Amino acid sequence: MSGAHFAFTDRWGGVSAAPYEELNLGGAVGDDPEAVRTNRELAAKTLGIDPARVVWMNQVHGADAVVVSAPWGERPVPRVDAIVTAERGLALAVLTADCTPVLLADPVAGIAAAAHAGRPGMVAGIVPAALRAMTELGADPARIVARTGPAVCGRCYEVPEEMRADVAAVEPAAHSETSWGTPAVDVTAGVHAQLDRLGVRDRQQSPVCTLESGDHFSYRRDRTTGRLAGYVWLD
Repeated sequence: MSGAHFAFTDRWGGVSAAPYEELNLGGAVGDDPEAVRTNRELAAKTLGIDPARVVWMNQVHGADAVVVSAPWGERPVPRVDAIVTAERGLALAVLTADCTPVLLADPVAGIAAAAHAGRPGMVAGIVPAALRAMTELGADPARIVARTGPAVCGRCYEVPEEMRADVAAVEPAAHSETSWGTPAVDVTAGVHAQLDRLGVRDRQQSPVCTLESGDHFSYRRDRTTGRLAGYVWLD
């Protein structure tokens, strides 16, 4: 898509030691802060973006989205799960290790968003919240490009039957079953169903299941582990 850039990291090419090896980009998982800073610089430079022009979130599995026009600098990083910008050249980042990273862009309007959609956030409506913030800035859902990155798949995300029922009551598309026949939730399917209802037609989904892939961090698999990142920015 001309003018819009999307990128998702794997776990390799960084400096973090086990159990965060190698390219851990999460600053709140117990890794050495200097290693995380170095990893964020390495990832940004690999993508050709300025590390100082990347905006991160303090993700809390909620449904709040905030509009940003610059990195936080010395200001506290807000507790939100979606960030939206009309500033071209400003990269937005989302951290995950099984949750679904959602990257959105309307290249014509020059509006981009990054959202963190775990099970609670998907149910709470973080994706619709991000879309509302984008459209309020002038984005058109018919022009929005959506990319979802590596996440735990619906054949691996086992949950209690009551939880599956609660999730499916809000988003039926998220109802799933594990490959071994137990109740499961497919968060990414739920996200894509929400995007479809909101008029976003240009959508792509990563084929990677984080729990199955040794090249990606997975909280459900390893508990103490690093975080992947998804980045979106506009020329």
